[in-house]
Amino acid sequence: MKPIAKNNCDFPSLRRSGCLYVDKTAWLARMATDPEAYFFFLARPRRFGKSLMISTLKAMFEGRKELFTGLDIMKTGWDWKKKHPVIHLNMGMCAAEEYDTFALNLPVCMKASIAGAGVKYDDKLTPSANFGLAIDKLAAKGKPPVILIDEYDDPVAKALKNVEVAERVRSSLAPIYGQMKDRSGKIRFLMITGVSKFTKLSIFSTLSSLVDISFEDAYAAMLGYTEDELDRYFSEHMEAHRKVMGLSAEAYRAEIKRLYNGYRFWLDEGENVYNPVSINLTMANRKKRFELYWAETGKASFLMNFLKRGDVLAVDIDEPGSVVKAELDVSDLSSFPVRGMLYQTGYLTIDRYENDLFTLRVPDEEVRQDLAALMSGLVADKDVRWAASIGVTLRLAQWGKFFDGLAALYAGAVYGSTEGRPHELSYARCLKFLLQGQGFRVMQEVAHAGGRTDIVADHPCGTYIFELKVNKPPKVAMSQVQRRKYAAPYRAGGKPVWAIGLSFNGRTRQFKGGRAEAVYNEKRSVE
Repeated sequence: MKPIAKNNCDFPSLRRSGCLYVDKTAWLARMATDPEAYFFFLARPRRFGKSLMISTLKAMFEGRKELFTGLDIMKTGWDWKKKHPVIHLNMGMCAAEEYDTFALNLPVCMKASIAGAGVKYDDKLTPSANFGLAIDKLAAKGKPPVILIDEYDDPVAKALKNVEVAERVRSSLAPIYGQMKDRSGKIRFLMITGVSKFTKLSIFSTLSSLVDISFEDAYAAMLGYTEDELDRYFSEHMEAHRKVMGLSAEAYRAEIKRLYNGYRFWLDEGENVYNPVSINLTMANRKKRFELYWAETGKASFLMNFLKRGDVLAVDIDEPGSVVKAELDVSDLSSFPVRGMLYQTGYLTIDRYENDLFTLRVPDEEVRQDLAALMSGLVADKDVRWAASIGVTLRLAQWGKFFDGLAALYAGAVYGSTEGRPHELSYARCLKFLLQGQGFRVMQEVAHAGGRTDIVADHPCGTYIFELKVNKPPKVAMSQVQRRKYAAPYRAGGKPVWAIGLSFNGRTRQFKGGRAEAVYNEKRSVE
């Protein structure tokens, strides 16, 4: 088995090390020789292989044939003799929360980028002027440059804590992208990648020939791993890991599909893909349990900066609904469509596309748990430390701690901006996020013969039935659970079943109290 690199987005070093490489070169060769377009933009979530793609393109255009032995590109007729200088701009290197820091980083980043293409930086000129001059000089030598811009949106995203700063950053980047407008004939190929699409960032208004392939069926699987690629490259690794876990081949495959597969980047015809970083780390580490690796690799700054202002509770992550394409782009930095932002950062993906509407969904279980945990941390103004241990308090039936924690949570809860008088569903959303973030399988408004249960949270250690009441005591909620036999469908599960009644004050929006009773365990109740 080839070793799997845990954190390597540099194509040359990956190939020299002998590590496993999932071959995407046929896609890249087709794109790089497209007779109808040579300026491209691609948006994908973080840790999805964008930087590795940029590094691979760089090696292709530099004619480093020795790195591609045995790869699919060798069957495409790629002309290795036609070498081009490459200006590689990694905009993440100059990103900063403060404008002054960004302004200092930008010339350093530009200097290194054009030096890599063999052009000396002129300290008397601005970064944008140096960029334009570098294109002119290289083209004059008969070698039109290839321009690769990675993480183009990161400088704006990092500055979004302060919209005025973000706007200044955007204005400072405009002259750089403007340098390419009148030089399209001097550029061999352009690829721009990012997490989000800021439609008013000058790169889109200036470069009218820029082709957005983010939704193109032909490139839907260019990043991420398909089922066939899992079989082709990871079969031995999967076999070794499933033995460590003690699972059958069928159970193992079903579980990695549930956890890591489900991203859709096509509209009419294509294939869903696995999250590549999750697959790589799962196979490399071979732990006795599955981990949420994508979640552990950090959060997109764009997402984190926005969610501090956003009305996240307005989104039901189980049924996020439908949006038009315009809602998936970002135009006004001071106001983002929540679902569009969650799509761009990888927390939502396309479920189906009909009548110019995108119906969205959470891609997989890994993302679902991370999103629920993320949202649970945002439902209160202050840090609620107990949230991280909510699963333990439930499993150990530590109801005093649980109810105290709920009181702290709802004391600072942020409700939807349109909810002047929150009802049961408003409070239920907060609790739902917390439970999902701790690995519970949560169902809301569960219909059965006796009526509708507000929340049912299931875990291998037990089933927890929540009934919420506003301006009524917990005993009323408990009485409803008992009278309507909400717990009956879960009797045969072989696990403890708890009924929990929660009471809220509709005027103060505070948690008033709770009561818990073991329904199909030893008979006891706690208030």
